Amino acid sequence: RGLRPICEFMTMNFSMQAIDHIINSAAKTFYMSAGLVNVPIVFRGPNGAAAGVAAQHSQCFGAWYSHCPGLKVISPYSSEDGKGLLKAAIRDPDPIVFLENEILYGVQFPMSDEALSKDFILPIGKAKIERPGKHLTVVTYSKAVETSLEAAKELSGVGIELEVINLRTLRPLDEQTIVQSVAKTNHLVTVEQGWPHCGIGSEICARIVESETFYHLDSSPVRITAVDIPMPYANSLEVATLPQASDIIHTVKKILGVNS
Repeated sequence: RGLRPICEFMTMNFSMQAIDHIINSAAKTFYMSAGLVNVPIVFRGPNGAAAGVAAQHSQCFGAWYSHCPGLKVISPYSSEDGKGLLKAAIRDPDPIVFLENEILYGVQFPMSDEALSKDFILPIGKAKIERPGKHLTVVTYSKAVETSLEAAKELSGVGIELEVINLRTLRPLDEQTIVQSVAKTNHLVTVEQGWPHCGIGSEICARIVESETFYHLDSSPVRITAVDIPMPYANSLEVATLPQASDIIHTVKKILGVNS
């Protein structure tokens, strides 16, 4: 009584063995108890593509869990994201699915003095503008933030400034930050390592075209995703399956009418 459990999956692929408990118990108990029973639990673990672990261990569950009312879904990129949002998740009264990335575990990120403080917490549901820009908005999360920033750096060399938004939280989605950015840049590209069908990018694009922000667009929104296949084992095919910086660069230049 009074405890806040943290359930760690070796990989979120194994969470499929517990999906009934996550979806039908954790996510619905507050609703089915008429708001009397909270379920403050965190389900955390590595999500998405790692390296050389093939089809059954390389899936992104961002869209899967974001689809379910009653869950909050977090997908951090940097060390600051991981620390601030995991602490927020543990303190939250609702069930949280916390999607980490195995490749990013080994990346050293700079940490501000504020982030190093023991009291540092980030708000759930608030995105971060990782790189301000004026020509096109890129909305992304997790490992794809790194890829997007790499593309933004290269495009900056030819005078194209991307605004890169790190979602941090997939549900609830920080629609306001996206809307404000698209109203400024008039272009939208989403980048994710998940599959295209019913993905996070699909949801973002739908919200934009269904809102008044649609009238700010000078071109159709574009999704950059993983290829719609199970992950191959061969490294060369794995690279071909996931979004690369070159894919973002090609797409941005095409949208803006810039010759390569």
